[in-house]
Amino acid sequence: MNWISNYVRPKINSLFSRREVPENLWTKCPECGTMLFHRELTENLGVCTACDHHMPLTARDRLTALFDNGVFTEVEVPQPTADPLQFRDQKRYPDRLKAAQKGTGEKEAMLVAEGEIARAPIVAACQDFTFMGGSMGMYVGNAIIAAAERAVERKRPLILFSAAGGARMQEGILSLMQMPRTTVAVEMVREAGLPYIVVLTHPTTGGVTASYAMLGDVHIAEPNALICFAGPRVIEQTIREKLPEGFQRAEYLLDHGMLDRVTHRKDMKDELVRITRMLMSLPPAVAGDLPPPDASTAPAQDEPALAEAEASQD
Repeated sequence: MNWISNYVRPKINSLFSRREVPENLWTKCPECGTMLFHRELTENLGVCTACDHHMPLTARDRLTALFDNGVFTEVEVPQPTADPLQFRDQKRYPDRLKAAQKGTGEKEAMLVAEGEIARAPIVAACQDFTFMGGSMGMYVGNAIIAAAERAVERKRPLILFSAAGGARMQEGILSLMQMPRTTVAVEMVREAGLPYIVVLTHPTTGGVTASYAMLGDVHIAEPNALICFAGPRVIEQTIREKLPEGFQRAEYLLDHGMLDRVTHRKDMKDELVRITRMLMSLPPAVAGDLPPPDASTAPAQDEPALAEAEASQD
């Protein structure tokens, strides 16, 4: 009896028991509810293959997709004073920062990098909404200033990807002071005669929209991105009226002149390459991974030898 219960029954149960599937193999689209295989979703740059919904991307994944071969160099950002207000709500501010750092693997809510897109050097700054809602604190202000200074120093265009819920309440007035600081940084890039291109992703709200996110030379948005200062729910509660369909979404803002483009994520790099090269007075990009040939160094054609070769082929 022991042999049957201790060996035979467990063996039978192991053969017919349901195997556990790792939870990270599938992602459910929040828009249409389709279950998406994570590898397929990654290859599609976080865009749902069923309904074309653009899901959030981390700053590192977005920059990897932007730069040639995913290669870029991070720009050092000065570290601000930690917890200057000794802020505490349900948790201490340093504890929230540590939890966000552990969950995302990033230092803060913005990543600054430099590299090449289609062989054209650029500086890029990207907000990470997964880090405390991409909230704008002193570090984000320092990051934008560092990106602007590097762009001016290297004479490169600055491309910024915004994604934020607004200012970081744990830093109070110091967070709001990043609005004028970043405005001055953008003006520094403009005075140097360099392009400043902003890509607004879902969502871009609050003080970010009221400062550097709407100061670009060109504004591009991803489809259906929420772009606003106060959200539609707050506005409806204030004015007690129903807002128009799609209000404060990218397509609505494009129709009303606040945006220059609404571009699908898979087409974003090509769009940025065209705009960047045009604003920097560079020739059109050459398809492929090799740089364009230089006509001045090309060997001269030997016409008699070429005619002889053609005759031999005939």
